[in-house]
Amino acid sequence: MSDLLARLADSVTRSNGLESLTRPLLELLESITGLESTYLTTIDLAQGRQRVRFARNAGELQIPEGIEVPWEDTLCRRALEGGSCAVDDVPERWGDSDAARALGITSYVTTPVRAADGELLGTLCAASSRRRAVDAEARKVLELFARLIAQQIEREALLSRLQAANEELAAHAATDALTGLPNRRAVRELLASRLQHANAQGRRLHLGFVDLDGFKRINDQHGHAAGDRFLKAMAGRLAGVLRQGDVVARYGGDEFVVLFDTPADHGAAELHLEERLEAASQGRFDLGGVVLDYPGASVGVVSSLPGEADVDALIARADAAMYARKQARRNAG
Repeated sequence: MSDLLARLADSVTRSNGLESLTRPLLELLESITGLESTYLTTIDLAQGRQRVRFARNAGELQIPEGIEVPWEDTLCRRALEGGSCAVDDVPERWGDSDAARALGITSYVTTPVRAADGELLGTLCAASSRRRAVDAEARKVLELFARLIAQQIEREALLSRLQAANEELAAHAATDALTGLPNRRAVRELLASRLQHANAQGRRLHLGFVDLDGFKRINDQHGHAAGDRFLKAMAGRLAGVLRQGDVVARYGGDEFVVLFDTPADHGAAELHLEERLEAASQGRFDLGGVVLDYPGASVGVVSSLPGEADVDALIARADAAMYARKQARRNAG
């Protein structure tokens, strides 16, 4: 028993996941029970299916990993429901099990793998084509192994939920809640990485700064709900004129920015982007009970300089270009 405990402690210590824990336990289980196949199953009661997840086969009996059978036909269901969790007369006792008959199982022992709340996660089993009884001591070890496996399954499920929650929080922190676009924080981080990439690839990064002229008047005249619908609609229009891989983000209350890159010799890129964005921002907007004919936003576009890495400097130049465009529109109008 001391040797078993030492090997068990080593298996638990070395494990860094369910598989690395389970496989040594299956090997130990084989030597403890004397049965030639040991395996861990998962059970989906909603779908009525049982699947062998990990298996160890040391004799003629072969329990394939990945094999899936109807839960109703399994020895595990019969054993758990009937209270006979260790038998050496499977053909006589449960001869109606197609799966057991096909596999050639004669001796069999199982214990449930349950979550802390009692949910049935699977079973830990051993089987043989030969008749062999499994004593009470071996069954206790089987139950211990099942508890260790259940704890690992729940630990991994918890880690998975924590990771998903962390990813959701990260996405939320980087996303504008109203428009679903990247927010100021996200676009600044993206701008830094895209500048680095453009420099490494000999390309130019273009930054468009979009200011929605008259947005305060829309809010004042039609209400904030209409203003929110206008922002969402504008976000969709700006995104609609971009290429795959280009980025539009909400930078502030009534400000958007656009990022895209081109080969370094693509000299007309700034003008084309400015024209596309201004045209996209113009026209009729149905704001749910309010129809607005909008004359368009002021757009300034600048391009990165060779080797430029200063995000703030590039944003400042784009902002200045936008204000110059805004002043030109006022003078013309």
